[in-house]
Amino acid sequence: MWNETLKRLPFLSGLTDNERARLREAVILFLHQKSIRGAAGLELDSAMQLMIAAQACILILNLDVDYYRGWVEVIVYPDEFAPTIEYTDEDGVVHVDREARVGEAWLQGPLILSWADVAPMADGVNVVIHEFAHKLDMLNGDANGYPPLHAGMTREAWSAAFTAAYDDFCRRVDRDEDTAIDPYAAESPAEFFAVLSEAFFETPHAVLTAYPQVYGQLKNFYRQDPALRAAV
Repeated sequence: MWNETLKRLPFLSGLTDNERARLREAVILFLHQKSIRGAAGLELDSAMQLMIAAQACILILNLDVDYYRGWVEVIVYPDEFAPTIEYTDEDGVVHVDREARVGEAWLQGPLILSWADVAPMADGVNVVIHEFAHKLDMLNGDANGYPPLHAGMTREAWSAAFTAAYDDFCRRVDRDEDTAIDPYAAESPAEFFAVLSEAFFETPHAVLTAYPQVYGQLKNFYRQDPALRAAV
């Protein structure tokens, strides 16, 4: 089952034997600590849980499963789900709306996925990596595109790289330019970090080509070099 999971995740094909072994160990710990359950009638089997866990754990391959501390539940819907959203507009009027989503991460709460969108397409879009990147971002509070950095990394270098890239990307999206990176990244700095994390693992050369400084920061944060791995 593990070997079949790896075959279905093409962005993991460049892992060394040692990395595959460590990923498997991380997945075992993750599945021991987290509850992955279906909702709205979806029944998850072990292979489905493994598919989610393998993608979640590639982010922490060279970190630690403790990076996913503070919450325990992954909830999986069969397809898009529509949570009730309450917000207050600039006039102070409270609105209640329902918006279809394929993934959602709550601060110190569950992570929610659409099973129909779990299988990656190797096109730089990966809902599992996206939502788990949000969880890493939330380790120091609300998601804002600034996760807790390691020793040797600086806030100045991170902010300079991401701010310049985000501003440039938003301008390109506003001009309706074709981009190799999902335009959803322009929604906010938090979404930019999550989307760039998706592309970092699935289509690393797209990030390296467009925003080499951001690639360098992600390489230091995740302690991985997917572009080098993809070249093997």
